[in-house]
Amino acid sequence: MVLREVAARVRITERAVQRIVQDLEEEGFIRREKVGRQNRYEVLVDKSLRHPIESHRQIGELLDLIGKNHADENRKSDV
Repeated sequence: MVLREVAARVRITERAVQRIVQDLEEEGFIRREKVGRQNRYEVLVDKSLRHPIESHRQIGELLDLIGKNHADENRKSDV
C-alpha cells in the first residue's frame, strides 16, 4: 500500500503519514528497505511499546489484538 492510500484510509494528509512513518523509523519501530524506486517497510514486532505502563508489551501483541478486533467486527457486519 502506498502512503497516499494509507492517508485516504485513515483520513489524514499524505504529509502527516510521511511524518508518522519517519517518526516510527527513527524510533526503531519500523525498518525501511529500498526496493527499486519504492520503499518497503517492516514492522519490528518484537519492539516494546514505549509508554512506561505498556512497556512490558510488544508491538506484535498490539497488532494481534487489533487484527482480532477487526476480524470480530467483520464477522458482526456479515450477520
